[in-house]
Amino acid sequence: MEVMQRRRAFSLFLQRFALAFLAFFLFLVFGQSVEANKHKVYIVYRGHHNGLKTVDEIRKVHHSLLLSVKESGEEARSSLIYSYKHSIDGFAALLTPDEAARLSGIAFICCKTEIEDVVSTFPSQARSMHTTRSWNFLAGEESFSNVDADHEWTSSSLLKKARDGEDIIVGLLDSGIWPESKSFNDEGMKPIPNRWKGICQQGDAFNSSQCNRKLIGARYYLKAYEAQYGKLNTTSEYRSPRDHDGHGTHTASTVGGRAVHNISALGGFAHGSASGGAPLVRLAMYKVCWPIPGGGLAVGSTCTEADMLAAMDDAIGDGVDVFSISIGTTGDQPSYASDGIAIGSLHALKHNIVVACSAGNSGPKPATASNLSPWIITVAASSIDRSFESPVVLGNGSEVQGQTVTPYKLEDRFYPLVYAGDVSIPGTPKNVTGGQCLTGSLDPSKVKGKIVFCLRGKEARVSKGLEVRRAGGAAVILGNIQLNGAEISVDAYVLPGTAVVYEDTKAILKYIKSSKNPVAKIIPAKTVLHVKPAPVMAAFSSVGPNSVEPNILKPDITAPGLNILAAWSESSPPTKLPADRRRVKYNIISGTSMSCPHVAAVAALLKAIHPQWSSAAVRSALMTTAHSTDNLGLPLTSTGSAGNANPFNYGSGHLNPMDAEDPGLVYDASYEDYLLFLCSSGTKIDSSFKCPVKSPRPYELNYPSVAISALNETTIVTRTVTNVGITGKVTYHASVIPPSGVSVKIHPRKLHFHAVGEKRSFTVTFKVTGHGRSGDMKKGDYVFGSYTWTDNTHRVRSPIVVSIA
Repeated sequence: MEVMQRRRAFSLFLQRFALAFLAFFLFLVFGQSVEANKHKVYIVYRGHHNGLKTVDEIRKVHHSLLLSVKESGEEARSSLIYSYKHSIDGFAALLTPDEAARLSGIAFICCKTEIEDVVSTFPSQARSMHTTRSWNFLAGEESFSNVDADHEWTSSSLLKKARDGEDIIVGLLDSGIWPESKSFNDEGMKPIPNRWKGICQQGDAFNSSQCNRKLIGARYYLKAYEAQYGKLNTTSEYRSPRDHDGHGTHTASTVGGRAVHNISALGGFAHGSASGGAPLVRLAMYKVCWPIPGGGLAVGSTCTEADMLAAMDDAIGDGVDVFSISIGTTGDQPSYASDGIAIGSLHALKHNIVVACSAGNSGPKPATASNLSPWIITVAASSIDRSFESPVVLGNGSEVQGQTVTPYKLEDRFYPLVYAGDVSIPGTPKNVTGGQCLTGSLDPSKVKGKIVFCLRGKEARVSKGLEVRRAGGAAVILGNIQLNGAEISVDAYVLPGTAVVYEDTKAILKYIKSSKNPVAKIIPAKTVLHVKPAPVMAAFSSVGPNSVEPNILKPDITAPGLNILAAWSESSPPTKLPADRRRVKYNIISGTSMSCPHVAAVAALLKAIHPQWSSAAVRSALMTTAHSTDNLGLPLTSTGSAGNANPFNYGSGHLNPMDAEDPGLVYDASYEDYLLFLCSSGTKIDSSFKCPVKSPRPYELNYPSVAISALNETTIVTRTVTNVGITGKVTYHASVIPPSGVSVKIHPRKLHFHAVGEKRSFTVTFKVTGHGRSGDMKKGDYVFGSYTWTDNTHRVRSPIVVSIA
């Protein structure tokens, strides 16, 4: 009987196992089948156009490729979203993963159906935007210390030499533009250059007459966005180049806004004159960023790669000279061959267009920088010498420094002070979100009439102030958490309020917990200039090492990106909160989105002064003249919790426009040099280029910085410099600050030039010393140094980054 029971039990087990296995098998088959049949936007990239085909012929080729994986001509035609037609040979289409694999030749490598002329096929990813005084601060940066920030940018010698950037065309990929802003007036400007081939595309609340001799072009792109998210909700966004968000207007005016006098942010802060870095450049806006469905303005916008590639392709055909792209990837970074911005930028470089991109706002965590291609200038963010001080006085008599740009003020008296974690609605987890003033978390019966101390963290900073107002609070104090350190991005709260650094967060919390009846008052804010030290790296600024190719240092450079005043969309409140009914013409915001257009503007000025320079030469001039000291003459620091900064934060250093115009020497590189660089990692972007049998190593690219990953043996790096400075005989001498535990030797130590345009090569030999191996450094540790070439006039500095194998 017992044996029979065991047999039945075993038989039942087998039946259940078989059913479970069958269910799992069917799930795999049909689940994968459903996934395989799901359509989404893919980019099919084929290289570059040779200029021999008409637009119709290009479309026919792209259609025939689609027809090879689609069941009918109609399906092929309806699936095509964009056919890139100027420089980029490729298209965007709705494809299943299986169709995309077949187009890229992955699924049928052995078969006749392989399509050999497709370089890569990859999903169109959604990118995000990397959300005045800054130019006057930069105007004073003529030396490495003793900065006098009272210099007026608009009267600087650099602007005079560049004629304010006159006739240089800067193309921006962004959220659109508010054309009525005084920053975009064209009074006194000359006619539009004849080489311009762009258009002023009409749409919602935007017609062709709103372009002028300043804003010479405007287009919008949303086919891929609508293919992914559905039809645009035009009740909360303009189906046109007009900016509903504010971000694009801000970046455009930072690059090339005209001088506008007697302006300020809400509440009168940062009062004075506002001007872009290159006031007479021509601007062309390519709107590629749109609202995330279901989210408000404060949630941010999304920018699809397929739309961006279409915009870059058109801009190349239109005739732009410089790109300013304050957009990037958050999280894992794509390979160069599947990165739409990288591909579009490489085509731009082929047309000698300089491309500046933001590094991202995911710092201070390591390896978070985006836009990592060596043909892109990747820009980090740092502060300027201005603050908006609003101290907090505690009931025990101590005072902590805060900052804000809210126009609202408390009465000059003490108010009850409470910590948000102590006045939350019952059930709110105190150890996770209780102190963060998240939407709907505060108990009005415990908050009314009091100052509420909230912690940064989840949700937008300004949303926390809105929650305090909803609960009846009198004011908000926003405290940095450890991750934010000493960085304060000021906000125009919807009620009185201020923000404090992490060390003061701890002091305020200690006071609240130790006092029976804690009280505080907030002193109204004022604008303070000549703050020291400055610049300081922003904690939010994304940092290296380069997660795609660690032998290329990224970011390249830093520029003002913390609390920057510029023009704003009058359709968007200063906080971007739906409940905020205020409207402004100028606004203060922060991000590498703000630092990127600073670099783009200086690049435009250099293009105006040196039209013969290559894109790489412009990058080199910006990088080798950047400095790594602040206005106290001390090494750059960070507002992050660590306090110290290194080339992973700032690249070559802080933007120094006045010296960049005359760098002395430049590290040049051609389109073919970048293709050779790609060969080193087996990456193919140009199908017409054949990699050599032995490809150069990535760090052998003629780059203005040197990064060597996993150094374990003697490594020799060759660099070539071109004399762009003194006419006649000149000699440069090398000096080295070696990384700790690494020997660095340069040969030769002197470079002799006899004429402008002459090139000289030298080697840099790296070797881990015995001192480094003895235990001072561990495997994977990064160490930093630099080498510099100097004559009697110029100082050409290159940072060194080495990791130990």
